[in-house]
Amino acid sequence: MPYLLGLVLASFVITSIFMVPFIDLLFFLKRKLKRQISRKSSSQTPIHDQLMKDDEKIPSGAGALLIVILVVLSIVAAPLTNSLKILLFTLVSFGVLGFVDDFKLMLTRRKGKFFGLDRGKILIWQSVMAILIATMLYVMIGMNNLYIAYLGNFVIGYWYIPLAAFVIVSFANAYNISDGLDGLAAGLLLICLFAFLGIASISLDLSLASFIGIWIGALFAFLYFNIWPARIFLGDSGAFAFGATLAVVGLLTGKILALAIIGGMFVVIVASSLLQIMAKVINKKILPVTPIHMYFRYIGWEEPKIVVRFWLAQGLLAIFGLWIALLSR
Repeated sequence: MPYLLGLVLASFVITSIFMVPFIDLLFFLKRKLKRQISRKSSSQTPIHDQLMKDDEKIPSGAGALLIVILVVLSIVAAPLTNSLKILLFTLVSFGVLGFVDDFKLMLTRRKGKFFGLDRGKILIWQSVMAILIATMLYVMIGMNNLYIAYLGNFVIGYWYIPLAAFVIVSFANAYNISDGLDGLAAGLLLICLFAFLGIASISLDLSLASFIGIWIGALFAFLYFNIWPARIFLGDSGAFAFGATLAVVGLLTGKILALAIIGGMFVVIVASSLLQIMAKVINKKILPVTPIHMYFRYIGWEEPKIVVRFWLAQGLLAIFGLWIALLSR
């Protein structure tokens, strides 16, 4: 435990040192690009864009810095097991996809929560990478079962691969959609990671626990600059990478049901958007705007009020999910 706490503190200090000059660099690049590039004005989500118009002044791209720090510190400080290799591959591969989208955002106007790339292309690439990662879990770790408390252990063989891939893609997009209010997604993730740190520590998985500890320290430093009023955003590079990696953390613990509960607010947020998309097929909106946290902002709730209440709900779900996970030991 002292070693894990040391990793959290070291990661926090290192990330804090690099964060301020990185923010200054992003502000410089944003001002330079703003003078050179004219943006398109059309949008498919006008209410959403109106609510987020002030956020366009804030630079996005902290995810790239955090990914580099996580990879370097994990290689240096954590045992390089197969599980860590899969975690780092997930982090980097989804981070690269998000970085491409972040770069395209510099050249195009934001349209809803999907910025530069076409959402169909994003989903295809995510699915390809998720299937590859799920196959790595199946081959390198030998994961092929689904355990549910009180119901028992179900060996599902090759069916584990599409199930794991679906979980990875779902959480990658859930985190991305959740990253709409200052500090919301990062705070929700931090709470989830504390729960999984407990599971990894109890399971004596030093490699996974070390990675989570490093991740927690980096998130603490980022969240200081991301809470309202935010000075920097994570960007798609971090959102896709963090969501997918959270899913892999849950899969590595063997607690898929606990993952759905511990990450419950991400599930609620993405579900609200999916229901809205399905409703639009019949030309009828469920809410004026989604995801659900943007609806609360639309009806007049102050941004910090929404964020803190979502954090509280996430805290309760994390405790409940941790309880379920411990019952299934």
